[in-house]
Amino acid sequence: MTVLRVATYNIHKGVQGIGPARRLEIHNIGHAVEQLDADVVLLQEVRKLHRREERYFTRWPELPQAEFLCPEGYFAVYQTNATTRHGEHGNALLSRWPVVSQGHEDMSDHRFEQRGLLHVQVRVGRRDVHVIVLHLGLIAASRVRQVEQLGRYIEREVPRTAPVLIGGDLNDWGAKLRPQLKALGFLDHVQPKAATYPSRLPLAQLDFVYARGLKPLGIEIPRGRVWGQMSDHLPLVASFRL
Repeated sequence: MTVLRVATYNIHKGVQGIGPARRLEIHNIGHAVEQLDADVVLLQEVRKLHRREERYFTRWPELPQAEFLCPEGYFAVYQTNATTRHGEHGNALLSRWPVVSQGHEDMSDHRFEQRGLLHVQVRVGRRDVHVIVLHLGLIAASRVRQVEQLGRYIEREVPRTAPVLIGGDLNDWGAKLRPQLKALGFLDHVQPKAATYPSRLPLAQLDFVYARGLKPLGIEIPRGRVWGQMSDHLPLVASFRL
């Protein structure tokens, strides 16, 4: 039996706090990603570059954050979703397994939010698994339309018999997207106390991993003061049987 550990983590661009009190957490997040010991790590709000923060923080990494966070022996894939005045950020995937291919689609639902999906095909043993990293919108109606778009994308780009994982920060208060995703054939492990946001006092689960063609086995959410300091989200680790 092959068990896949899949982690999703919104890293808040590697910085916590606002104004002069903000602090750089990307180094701590690097250690945290290694501790998760996941086969695949889905990351959201990942900086490729930010010229202002680079000048402000003396220990700002020279590498883009996806590469900086990538554990030794893993493969890193990054895709920009949003371009701002000082830089750009998006989704990333870190994989213990070799990367076969990658794709991207713009999922922006309106002009105030730049969103996108990152699609990475990884080879697990002799099988290819398709992994899609998401960071859905803040408006409920936008999220519904984005999941509809996701369904069309998968229908078009992923073979019907291939195992598929989708996950990320879905901004899905109350798991209202679960029936819509189930209609597309995707299931997650339902656990009542799976809150991931806000990290210091978790009240809601906004971060999810769903699968089609794999069986959900369980989820883990690291907790504690240290985890609450690194980002406004806690990571979620889901296990699946391939």
